[in-house]
Amino acid sequence: MHRSKERPTDRSITPPAPPAPPTPPAPPAPPISSAPSGSSGSSDFLQLNIAEAPAGRRSDWLARELRRAIADGRLPVGSRLPATRVLAAELRVSRGVITEAYQRLTEDGQLAGRRRGGTVVVAAPVTATARAAGAAPSARRAVTPFAAPPGPEIFDELRTAPARIDLSPGVPDLSAFPRTSWLRAERAVLAGLASAELGYGDPRGTPALRLAVANWLARSRGIRADPDDVLIVSGTAQALGLIAQVLHRDGIREIAVEDPGSLGAQQHLRHWQQATPPVPVDEYGIRVDALRASGARAVLLTPAHQFPTGVVLDGGRRRELMRWAADGGLIIEDDYDAEHRYDRAPAPALRSLLADQVCYAGSISKLLAPALRVGWVLAPPRYRTALVDAKRFADLGNAALPQLVLARLMESGELERRLRLLRRRHRQRRDAMIAAIRAQLPGARVHGAAAGLHLTITFAPGVCRGSDTDLATAALARGVKVQPLSWHRQLPAAPGLVLGYAARTPGEITEGVAVLGEALTGG
Repeated sequence: MHRSKERPTDRSITPPAPPAPPTPPAPPAPPISSAPSGSSGSSDFLQLNIAEAPAGRRSDWLARELRRAIADGRLPVGSRLPATRVLAAELRVSRGVITEAYQRLTEDGQLAGRRRGGTVVVAAPVTATARAAGAAPSARRAVTPFAAPPGPEIFDELRTAPARIDLSPGVPDLSAFPRTSWLRAERAVLAGLASAELGYGDPRGTPALRLAVANWLARSRGIRADPDDVLIVSGTAQALGLIAQVLHRDGIREIAVEDPGSLGAQQHLRHWQQATPPVPVDEYGIRVDALRASGARAVLLTPAHQFPTGVVLDGGRRRELMRWAADGGLIIEDDYDAEHRYDRAPAPALRSLLADQVCYAGSISKLLAPALRVGWVLAPPRYRTALVDAKRFADLGNAALPQLVLARLMESGELERRLRLLRRRHRQRRDAMIAAIRAQLPGARVHGAAAGLHLTITFAPGVCRGSDTDLATAALARGVKVQPLSWHRQLPAAPGLVLGYAARTPGEITEGVAVLGEALTGG
């Protein structure tokens, strides 16, 4: 090492320094877990100050601060978070507080553990600021999706609207997607795949998945079907589009729908030139007398768990419906989430009773993930060939590789194992939502709690001072996203909200419902 030369004059006038006294050893730092419960600490990371955390809810507070930092860009995708031990030491809390907060965001899909790479931000919500980057300040105001009647793009707008807590219905717990099992099955499929199987296939779907779906429906829904009866499609949305086209060519120009009933399903039917006359739903299901009076020759139903009310079509109404179908009516059965039930016995599928009068549609979206875009249709014999032709000319059939992987998961029992896991997790989240509604929304009535991935609430007269779209707007302004019940109605009725719970943690659900209470009272 190079050393600078000292000047002789400095040596001649500077006396030698006395030896420094020995430094006493520093006392050992106490272990992190021994920090007293009343201690307070802070961190340079996000300028966190644990004194701001409510007593007994430190993990909730930290998870909320991390979500805000991800949403507003202080923690962009790719950011590495401090190690749990380091942050716990800085905030002077137990390591479990930090671990639990990180785990909540990991379950949300916003964080991921990378072993030696630490905990990293892997996803962030699209914010109004990001969409309006470069615009003038006056143009950066967020546009509420509730400002006008819902159009065809409304669900895209709602998905991209920034929110701290998303309680939109229809989304399963995506953090529970079985990535390891999927990769294992994918490797096994590729290892045994013949080169010829990479070419164009049967537009009806791969034989392996059609067999797996037939077996799955027999086990879980009591439906006896031959694999040749199964048509694989790109989710229930495509199923409705294909059915609408085939019926239109057969002279059927209107398909009755439940009221309230899925806005999204109505939009798909209308896109394919089908009118959608509304038929009221009460506590027993669709009113078959009103269906007869409508004159419609076809009807779209969700009989196992009516969307959005959660009503199960009861025995008397089923018998009435069977008589209506025997007179020439066609039932389109959307069995969208029948497997997710908690406090009641399974409701049999109408297809299991009326094979010749029911066009049955289901999908994997609520069991695994909507991103897979895999569903199935079982059509009455008179429409089977026409539906296959419609599928052929739509896209030549679904991609084969995901079908083969899904078939392997179905036949291996992995799907049943995952369903059991989801039922336990969803029940806990449903219970958290009901408890929060009772505490924060005492004037709300809960519907459809025994099954599904969502609840519907309606309000006693005078509780909701404005419309339900006004309430949804006020909630979104406070960072909570919900759907107004009026979106799913064509007939006038009392205001309400449709609240999804499957994709959110109990802590988020509790916080989100508390915000709804503030929005309802104007607090």
